[in-house]
Amino acid sequence: MNDQTLSRRNLMKLAGGAAVTAALSTQAAKAKRGVKKGRINQSIVHWCWGERGWEIEDTAKAAKELGCKSVELIAPEHWPVLKKHGLTCAIAPNGVEGAPFIRGLNNPLYHEMVIKATKETITECAKFGVKNVIAFNGFKWRKAEDPKSGEISLEEGAKNCVRGLKKIIGYAEKKGVNICIEHLNTRDDSHPMKGHPGYQGDKVDYVAEIIRAVGSPNMKMLFDIYHVQIMDGDVIRRIEENKDIIGHIHTAGNPGRKELDDTQEINYPPIMRKLLDIGYKGHVGQEFIPTGDPMKGLVEAVELCDV
Repeated sequence: MNDQTLSRRNLMKLAGGAAVTAALSTQAAKAKRGVKKGRINQSIVHWCWGERGWEIEDTAKAAKELGCKSVELIAPEHWPVLKKHGLTCAIAPNGVEGAPFIRGLNNPLYHEMVIKATKETITECAKFGVKNVIAFNGFKWRKAEDPKSGEISLEEGAKNCVRGLKKIIGYAEKKGVNICIEHLNTRDDSHPMKGHPGYQGDKVDYVAEIIRAVGSPNMKMLFDIYHVQIMDGDVIRRIEENKDIIGHIHTAGNPGRKELDDTQEINYPPIMRKLLDIGYKGHVGQEFIPTGDPMKGLVEAVELCDV
């Protein structure tokens, strides 16, 4: 990395921020866009737009402008920015450094680190009124980054997850915070954030069994519609089957983890109506990777899910 690279990156960020401001001004000048009905609590997952040069301040402004209630998966030091804009963080990261879904609770080698980081995040959640923190199974290899190190069986991985989660869940209950474990697809290997080959926890039923084995009302599932569509399908039936343990929702278009437009296959309005039918009161986080105008895609997704 050199000064020229840094300058270029900074310029991209400045350009991204300016584009957000311009887009918001343009939108404001038109008829109000975004949430109108407000029966679905919507949230923006910042990292997707951070990839396009948006700062957290930019994402917060967009969320407020569009009637979203949250910007999520950002660290506690950024939560005051959300508070300034009247927003919350619907779900917190677990505080694990690096890609948090690689070294997870399925592997005792990482229990001490993951448990410590998650408890520290739960403490911050309680201070700021954040209701959920994310959790992950982790990769299936005994040394998470090394596929040659041998595999942890599904049965062993599940037992390890339950054991690890039980060491955290009592503290979460005490602090009034939910732990939401996320299933991820292992089929898409085209991009490190479109799929996660090696992840142990790619099936909804498998993750649901772990949640139920922990046996706490504060143990929940992060139900990612995009990942479910790839690995399981039958999204609405899966929602019905797991309605008692769903604590958070993510969206994205499939294939490609792209915008929720008419080039992808998931029919979002009936899925949102199903969430209303089951009495879901949590948030729906928009977590797609914009391929075009990031503000335009966000407006369209928010409006599509506003049933």
